[in-house]
Amino acid sequence: MSLGASSASRADVLAAVADRITTLALSHPIRVAIDGPDIAGKTTLADELRLELTSRGRDVIRASIDGFHRPRQERYRQGRDSPMGYYEDSFDYGQLVEGLLDPLGPDGNRLYRAQVFDYLNDSPHRSAMRTATDHAVLLFDGVFLLRPELSGMWDLQIFLSIAFDEIVRRARVRDADVFGSAAEAEARYRARYVPAQRHYLRSVQPQDIADIVIANDDPNRPILVRG
Repeated sequence: MSLGASSASRADVLAAVADRITTLALSHPIRVAIDGPDIAGKTTLADELRLELTSRGRDVIRASIDGFHRPRQERYRQGRDSPMGYYEDSFDYGQLVEGLLDPLGPDGNRLYRAQVFDYLNDSPHRSAMRTATDHAVLLFDGVFLLRPELSGMWDLQIFLSIAFDEIVRRARVRDADVFGSAAEAEARYRARYVPAQRHYLRSVQPQDIADIVIANDDPNRPILVRG
């Protein structure tokens, strides 16, 4: 199935992306980045792709940038509402590369760790070491994945785009309980998360770097912008 700049059913998008992944002929596990702004639908897409690829007989490793947070004190050293703090201080890319991406790469030993930190409890949580098969697929979702620190670490790069107004709308619904109210969720997103994403889009231009770009403002009718 080819990818074109057109609206398609969600099932068609999943099949097309899975087709693209399975056509990659590598001698090591395929490392797939599923990037995009907060609440763009990255985790949902990754989980659905896992089911699609598993149904095709592929071994799938699921991991997320959430498992590579830095401690809260480091994440908020520039202030809880700082956009640059969110972009610069949130995640431990060194441990991500050392524990997961390098081991699955061309010269890796296939021994990987999918998580090193529990951000909800603000404490280290190192998952068990596992061994990947040569033909496994890593589906890794998160924000800021195409930044320079991770350049060359991905075998396929997917970017989900979404309008900033839609991010705020979804935040009011999904994160009202997290922040105490819908209004507070909107305030936090407008202060910290949306400006950080604007900075990322301007400075890194992930939508130009990605191999596949999906506009996901309407998850039921995603638009395949580039593939």
